[in-house]
Amino acid sequence: MKFKFWGVRGSIPSPGPRTVRYGGNTTCIEIRSDDDTLIVLDGGTGLFCLAQALVASGQRPIHANIFITHSHWDHIHGLPFFTPLFIKDSRVRLHGVTDPDTGNGIEHVMGVQLQNSYFPVSEAQMSATIEYRTLAVGERVAVGDAFVSNVVMSHPVTDLGYRVDCNGRSVFFTGDHEPLYNLYPADHPEHAAFERHVAQRTAAIDDAAWGVDALIVDCSYTRDEYPAKRGWGHGTFDGALAMALRTGAKRLYCTHHEPTRSDDELEAVFAEVMARHAPLPAGLQVFLAYEGMEVEL
Repeated sequence: MKFKFWGVRGSIPSPGPRTVRYGGNTTCIEIRSDDDTLIVLDGGTGLFCLAQALVASGQRPIHANIFITHSHWDHIHGLPFFTPLFIKDSRVRLHGVTDPDTGNGIEHVMGVQLQNSYFPVSEAQMSATIEYRTLAVGERVAVGDAFVSNVVMSHPVTDLGYRVDCNGRSVFFTGDHEPLYNLYPADHPEHAAFERHVAQRTAAIDDAAWGVDALIVDCSYTRDEYPAKRGWGHGTFDGALAMALRTGAKRLYCTHHEPTRSDDELEAVFAEVMARHAPLPAGLQVFLAYEGMEVEL
């Protein structure tokens, strides 16, 4: 199994000279299972770059299994521009969770984006077969020779973290994730009950990511930036390292880079975090994800 990053920025695309080394596209990760099944995690603007590469490869038809963590814009921007949607005999299967507030399934994401006021081409004009699969929380889905399972993460909307297993190798991606914390002060009557809730939710997430070869985590903020962003649904480099240690991950990939941070600033932040946590426990490697980064497990 192998994977490749096509978008590593968070919140909004940030192209330009300040982000040329790590890239300015938003979240998209390509996974290839051992039998070359194409699994895509999130459809940010990086999805367009992946689509162009698929077309250039000459492969026809193209079959893609796209798993959406959640429907915030930076994770779905690229969907209408996914070129295989316009290629006859191709099949695109879109997976995601039901929105508990509206009851809408994953098909609603495309339905909204393809309204005429937002996009000039309707789904009826697309040549590929488009299938929608609304996932149950905790459901395990067979995709080619791989299995994709999910767990609910911590974000202002329902956000699924995905684990992909294939022949003894594994990847876990958090999507957007803010480590859970107690909303109540220690002297509040609800504090103890909520503390148990935090512990249970955190344990469920850690169990889903347990022992993975590659852990890909939202690292939007530094520990100093985080207090002003608390409740926004994003994590820190320190929180990602803590998760990697709790779950016994072999490799940690930091992604969802803050869009206002230049490549130089990103590297400086990363160096400071790594210096504070040195030496790393034996067996753990930590990387800054960048567009075009390929990993074979």
